[in-house]
Amino acid sequence: MSSTRDLPAQSRSVPPDIPEPGNAVRDRDVLRTPPHNLEAEQAVLGTLMSSTGAAARYFAETLETGITAGEYYRPAHTTIHRAICDLHQNAEVVDPVTVAARLTECGELAKAGGAAYLHACVEAVPTVANGAHYSEIVRAKAYRRAAIESAQKVLQYAYSEEGDEDDVRSLVEQEFTAIVAGMPGLQAAPPVVDDLYLDFVAELEEIQDGRKVGLSYGISDLDAVTCGMRPGNVTVIAAASGVGKSTLALNAAVTAAKAGAQVMFSSLEMSSTELMQKIAAAEGRLPLHHLTQQGGLTSEDWKTVERLGRELFRTLPLRVYRPDSAALRDIESAARACVRADGLDLLVVDYLQLVEIEQARNITREQAVAAVSRGLKNLSVQLDCHVIALSQLNEDGMMRESRAIKNDASVVIKIERPDMNEPESPRAGEVDLVIEKNRFGPRATVSAAAQMHYSRFVNMAHT
Repeated sequence: MSSTRDLPAQSRSVPPDIPEPGNAVRDRDVLRTPPHNLEAEQAVLGTLMSSTGAAARYFAETLETGITAGEYYRPAHTTIHRAICDLHQNAEVVDPVTVAARLTECGELAKAGGAAYLHACVEAVPTVANGAHYSEIVRAKAYRRAAIESAQKVLQYAYSEEGDEDDVRSLVEQEFTAIVAGMPGLQAAPPVVDDLYLDFVAELEEIQDGRKVGLSYGISDLDAVTCGMRPGNVTVIAAASGVGKSTLALNAAVTAAKAGAQVMFSSLEMSSTELMQKIAAAEGRLPLHHLTQQGGLTSEDWKTVERLGRELFRTLPLRVYRPDSAALRDIESAARACVRADGLDLLVVDYLQLVEIEQARNITREQAVAAVSRGLKNLSVQLDCHVIALSQLNEDGMMRESRAIKNDASVVIKIERPDMNEPESPRAGEVDLVIEKNRFGPRATVSAAAQMHYSRFVNMAHT
């Protein structure tokens, strides 16, 4: 990918009076210039400015490699690339004359090396048919520079002796997860709304036509009110002990995984065996107590367990994480490992008040939980996944540390079961899912059937 075959020498076409970027780094008293290939950069720009008429497809092939303005080493090339993209987005002709006019309008022609340099880039192209190949060379060099930058950040932090070994590990993971995943993280100016409009309309059409919805919670009425579980957002499920918050979250996790989503369930309360028992009970309609008591399974029950192994567990993209400690950084580390392995669409944390952080001296419990809540919200955005965070309710029905938790949540669901304190209630076997906060719709109360012997909640009309 890094071949420079058939690329001309750069000496005859360097933009006048444009200094090299001042980002050479000193390593062991030797100045090292970051990896780059100016000939390839010129060839990419030349391809984009000369691929017209019958050769127009080479323009598209070059841009389809994903090359961006921020991946060029020479600032002048970054400026030229942006001008080319501006013209292309406005459906205007792209050639040295129109690019020069665009740069003149922006007052950047001299910064780009002048009109003569634009023609020099076109002349420097061996063949426009190889535009995509030249682009890959440029991107490969940019990737190496990003890797070097990440390594330098880690080295500087390690040499500074700030924090502890866990902080160093966390920084290493954050920096190198992006590199391993192929996302160098080169900074560019955020897009303006005009650049976002067409994507917004396309997504809006998908939503209106029902082609794009969030991951299902497994309760259709709940999905209808909340629009499902969306990436970059947090749902808090709150309930008193024993009401069923883990059951609802596990049902949602399995439903999402059955739909093909990559899911991680992090349990700080239940063992992996207990979680497997609950999944088997819900999916196989096996009474939970039959799975937990000696001799509880009949021969037919065993056949069901075996069938679940073949038809469900073998292919279900659901990972169960039972950390050795309850530290937030361990959950974050496991989540990033999932992203590197297969991706991650949904993360469940059971439950918030059990998660620990590196607490500063004199920090209050509310401040500690707020830090965990904020950490999970940030993680949902960084990993582009949905997070379900469970929260314990006090005896008076109030969520512990509620203000901090609600601030970070997009949806807050409080579980109430009428038969918990009134076994003879006419609504025995029902559960109310009280949506106390909903950024995607109204606040509402959704009723579902509580089949706790199967460890599951289902739609009221479910048979």
